[in-house]
Amino acid sequence: MRGEDVRTLSADVVVIGGGSTGAGVLRDAAMRGYSAILLDKSDLAQGTTGRFHGLLHSGGRYVVSDPGSASECASENAILKRIQAPAIENTGGFFVAVPGDDPDYGDRFLAGAKATGVPASEISVADALRREPRLNPGIFRAIEVEDASVDGWQLVWGAVNSAKQHGARVLTYHPVTKIDVADGAVRAVHCYDQRRDEDVVIECSFVLNCAGPWAGRISELTGLPPVPVIPGRGIMIAMNHRLVNTVVNRLIYPADGDILVPVHTVSVIGTTDSKETDPDHLPIPRAEVQQMLDAGEQLIPGFRSARAVHAWAGSRPLIKDDRVSSEDTRHMSRGMAVVDHLARDGVKGLLTIGGGKLTTYRLMAEHIVDAMGEQLGERRECRTASEEIPYAGGSSSYVVTHRLHDREADRLDDQIVCECELLSKSMFTDLLAEQPTSTLDDLRRQLRLGMGPCQGGFCGTRAAGIAVSEHAVDADRATGLLRLFLKHRWIGLWPILYGDQVRQTALDQWIYSGTLDVEHLPTPSEEVVR
Repeated sequence: MRGEDVRTLSADVVVIGGGSTGAGVLRDAAMRGYSAILLDKSDLAQGTTGRFHGLLHSGGRYVVSDPGSASECASENAILKRIQAPAIENTGGFFVAVPGDDPDYGDRFLAGAKATGVPASEISVADALRREPRLNPGIFRAIEVEDASVDGWQLVWGAVNSAKQHGARVLTYHPVTKIDVADGAVRAVHCYDQRRDEDVVIECSFVLNCAGPWAGRISELTGLPPVPVIPGRGIMIAMNHRLVNTVVNRLIYPADGDILVPVHTVSVIGTTDSKETDPDHLPIPRAEVQQMLDAGEQLIPGFRSARAVHAWAGSRPLIKDDRVSSEDTRHMSRGMAVVDHLARDGVKGLLTIGGGKLTTYRLMAEHIVDAMGEQLGERRECRTASEEIPYAGGSSSYVVTHRLHDREADRLDDQIVCECELLSKSMFTDLLAEQPTSTLDDLRRQLRLGMGPCQGGFCGTRAAGIAVSEHAVDADRATGLLRLFLKHRWIGLWPILYGDQVRQTALDQWIYSGTLDVEHLPTPSEEVVR
């Protein structure tokens, strides 16, 4: 039950939404000298940013369909590889034409790449097959681009930690409940601290609405008409190992299931695109799972024989595009849009941003903070493109073998908690000590706990047990954390229960239900839900 206490804070600007855009906006605002507080109803990067295919766009995908987005992606791709290298693996990318594809599309692609400034060069089919031998041997054209894979969580946490170093604050699990507007201007944001059970009021003169597919709901909290954000749902499937080491795209006009991305130890196929009404409830239809598996088979013969280990759905925050039907999310522009509520609604101190890509998150932040400055009648320089974001492990680009290298050095002294992702005990306990109220899912997003082939079947209990043995949590909370962790892991398993994945899931079920009887462990008076 909500407490009676009300905590009051103040800031120049409140950023709503803890995905990549919100994190970028927080960093940008803080670096320009504004006091800033970020709010999110859940954990950082738990929405759209944490539910995508892991692609850092070269711009190639949009050179024909959306030239403006292509140019933005190409520019930001180079910037992010320089300022956030540890979150990015320089895989490179291919666009390949498989039997049945339009033989003339490649010419349109190369012309579009030249016009938009997207680096692209045609290579021989033999070269493409030599570098990626599992590719469909029937491919008849291949174009190389500068795609990469990116860890969305590492991207966001890097930006947020940088923002904190510049004085910003972050309040997760603080859903916004109301935005005060008086005399035509924003005055305060009301939110609720779910973990401390108290209301919080933040006095401010500006709100930057970066809530992605939830942005319309946030704008309604001011009493204004909602921003026309249309959630475009897409599903993705992770396969149990890296079928390719290069991003592989179909050389066709953007369609469903035309991207295969090597991400950490797995490969991700995606994605579909359909309109949804509720970004909190995104189905994973089995027909779309079959569609993704069929699409993977066209790129990589034998794709279906690999084991699908997890499926998920994400929601694109698309701003309504009057050029196409409101049902046609596939062909809506991916370009960013800033809604000025002073011009639209007569309310000063409120801006909403939508559209865009994770690849362009830094540019989106620059645009909306620039717009805030214009409304305030001042201009402060943006420095986010030139200043690197510091990471604890250094400034080198990510390589998939980095944890193997680290475990070679400490494997005899530091217990391995998760064999799939080579997560050590000290990595887990250090982060738990730093974030003692976190759930196992919160830690998973930063450490990749349970994200390998067993999907937490073996490491989940170890993590819960270590949390108790380290006196970080009591046994009741550890049990609740484990149940919540398993619930969220298994959501992504039900749509892909076939073949070897059935056997793996049955083994996990026997461990947790048969051996540990997790459903009948003592239940605390208040179950862990966040």
